Amino acid sequence: MKPTIHPSAQISSSARLDDNVTVGAYAIIGDNVSIENGSVIKHHAVIDCNTRIGKDCVIFPFASIGTDPQDITFKGEETWVEIGDGNTIREFATINRGTVKGGGVTRLGNHNYLMAYAHIGHDCRIGDHTVIINGTTLAGHVEVDDHVVISAHSSVSQFVHIGRNAYIGGYTIVLQDILPFAKISQSRENYFFFGPNSIGMMRNGINREFITTVKDIFRIIFRSDLNTSQALERLKQSYPDSEEMRIIHDFIQRTRRGILKNFVHK
Repeated sequence: MKPTIHPSAQISSSARLDDNVTVGAYAIIGDNVSIENGSVIKHHAVIDCNTRIGKDCVIFPFASIGTDPQDITFKGEETWVEIGDGNTIREFATINRGTVKGGGVTRLGNHNYLMAYAHIGHDCRIGDHTVIINGTTLAGHVEVDDHVVISAHSSVSQFVHIGRNAYIGGYTIVLQDILPFAKISQSRENYFFFGPNSIGMMRNGINREFITTVKDIFRIIFRSDLNTSQALERLKQSYPDSEEMRIIHDFIQRTRRGILKNFVHK
């Protein structure tokens, strides 16, 4: 089945559309764009250039993908956006291309849901099965692991890493890394820590024993008088063979911005 393209759509001669791709009215598909089988580009969406879109994605009206990075050092180099399979990108969402200094590629994995007005900045790395809710902004070089939910109108600063299965409440300003499995939100100047993202973890098939161990690990990290290095040593002693400890320990070891610990405990 050949692509279905509305007569008013503008398609670059260098774009490649697989079978069963649908392009709606007044959509624009630019240079060096490839779109794989079953994806739908709805009316008025813009896929600017240098963008690879996988299978069975749906790009909603007025979404803008593959535009120049919002970086004053960008000088027109060839950089890319790579989008995996099964993604939904809603109205007015924006995804910018990468920069040479950031590796040249902005990546979105598989089965993600970007809601209206979400922004993915240059050189971001988004995993699989994330939900990025209306109006959320990810600055450049942000890394988001699998099964993360970021609620409405939150802002994530450059180079922040958000660990797997984390949940971030609405209107939160994220300036440091968020541990895997954590559930946090912000109210004015205070951050609130709610422990493990238990509901989200259970929805993703994580058992109660795992969640209980994560809760105990968080108690050592966040509610003891130990600094982070001391807490890591305590964890290695208390949970030497624990997968939960290994995931959290490795995450902390790789942090560049430090982990967020300025919490008011609930």
